[in-house]
Amino acid sequence: MPILECDTAEPVCVAALYRFTRFDDCASLRGPLEQACRDHGIRGTLLLASEGINGTIAGSPDGIAQVLEHIRSLPDCADLDVKRSTALEMPFHRMKVRLKREIVTMGQPGLDPRASVGTYVDAQDWNALISDPDTIVIDTRNDYEVGIGTFEGAINPNTASFRDFPDWFRRERERLLGTGVQPKVAMFCTGGIRCEKSTAFLKQEGVEDVYHLKGGILKYLETVHEESSLWHGECFVFDQRVSIGHGLKQGSLGLCHACRRPISPEDRNSVLYEEGVSCPHCHAERTEEQRASYRERHRQETLAAAQGRAHVGAIMPDLADDDAD
Repeated sequence: MPILECDTAEPVCVAALYRFTRFDDCASLRGPLEQACRDHGIRGTLLLASEGINGTIAGSPDGIAQVLEHIRSLPDCADLDVKRSTALEMPFHRMKVRLKREIVTMGQPGLDPRASVGTYVDAQDWNALISDPDTIVIDTRNDYEVGIGTFEGAINPNTASFRDFPDWFRRERERLLGTGVQPKVAMFCTGGIRCEKSTAFLKQEGVEDVYHLKGGILKYLETVHEESSLWHGECFVFDQRVSIGHGLKQGSLGLCHACRRPISPEDRNSVLYEEGVSCPHCHAERTEEQRASYRERHRQETLAAAQGRAHVGAIMPDLADDDAD
């Protein structure tokens, strides 16, 4: 069921990309890159750091191709990792190119995925690895991502942010690996970038038999037929599509505009759900004053939409750029 290539029959092409490399002057790269995106009608978010580039962008197939050509012209970016999918409508409100300390934040000084990472496992070989009883499988994503879908038998670290992963592993290491012959450790994330760092981290911690899913969940859902898949649920993506399923088709989930968590049809039926205001996940975390503010914002957005005009409130707070992959 390959749908890697975006074609003119689809309205929007979405490209998730990353590359670990060395940028000595990110500031000088930012302006031309942002201009190239704007020139070709591209929206999304790209992160630049001294360790490379990461992000997701969307637009016409030709526009995406032009921007990818620009990115591949950057230092050591010719082998840029790109995963394409499609969306029924533009999944981003605007275009941003941001300068960051890390392109995916783990907060471990000196960690360099270019120097040492786990063994890549192709999507078609992943089932055999994670079905091996001598393998432990770890989902490196955030708790709200794991909550809507993961691989059969995967361990959920219940972390709120990727920055929490190192502390979690150090606390749980003995329980996970034991004291005898160490098991194989297989890890996965959405597109692969978080596993570049998490496998490098485990190797830095002295764990040798470490593997990760090449191309991430996105590649697996694209290439492995649903009938033989060990994936259950949907995969959260950091854009307005919210989630995708097998064949990279848009999923069934929505997004709470108050807390930015994914919400299911069951969540929307909850007495705690109010569109644009609250959901079962965040109702207890917000005050009535905050909900009143969200309610007014939603009213203004609805009015603006009915009048066919944009409203500043429609440009919602960013999803977790530090965790997006």
